[in-house]
Amino acid sequence: MGIFSHIIFDLDGTLTDNTQGIKNSLKYALQQMHVDGYDENILERFIGPPLQWGFQTHFGLSERDTKLAVEYFREFYGENGWHQNDPYDGIMELLAELDAQGKKMYVATAKLEKFANKIIRHFEMDRYIIQLKGADYHAKKATKDVIIEEVLSMQQLVPSKEIIVVGDTVYDIDGGRKNAISTLAVGYGFGNEEELRAANPDYFAEDVDELYEILTA
Repeated sequence: MGIFSHIIFDLDGTLTDNTQGIKNSLKYALQQMHVDGYDENILERFIGPPLQWGFQTHFGLSERDTKLAVEYFREFYGENGWHQNDPYDGIMELLAELDAQGKKMYVATAKLEKFANKIIRHFEMDRYIIQLKGADYHAKKATKDVIIEEVLSMQQLVPSKEIIVVGDTVYDIDGGRKNAISTLAVGYGFGNEEELRAANPDYFAEDVDELYEILTA
């Protein structure tokens, strides 16, 4: 089992379960865009990738309408959705143990950075997280590989297998691989397990207990 000195976590689906907040924000945005008659299960596919990709891919919105839908999403999320959220059972204990072991921890998320910062402060994860990087307001830096690269660059970290990214989607695994660091997929989040395993992460954790075993080894 690898020994990791630096750990880059995804946020939604990895540290916290923000299902309800994201779904409610999406419902509000789609209502404002007069989009109806959709299967609500499709909303789960928005969790992980950039919002812009979700609106364009799943609802075929134009670039202009996508920008408007994202604004409506952020309007609701900024007021209500961000705190309709909970850390997964065992996550706070894991962060505390990793901190006690001297591990350096970061967050790389496709969520808008200002919302992600509110979440980690709300749950007091900021006592453990050295740096959080998220998407900028115009989503010019929303892809996971770019966000991870920014964390590495700003922390002056040379890519190595002692640095690991932990996430619940293929975007996290691909982002880690493109930056030449170790990758760990979690099976308890929002990603499709078959797709995650097909992405060939270096490690796979079915639940937080397995994640604990891998990261604290």
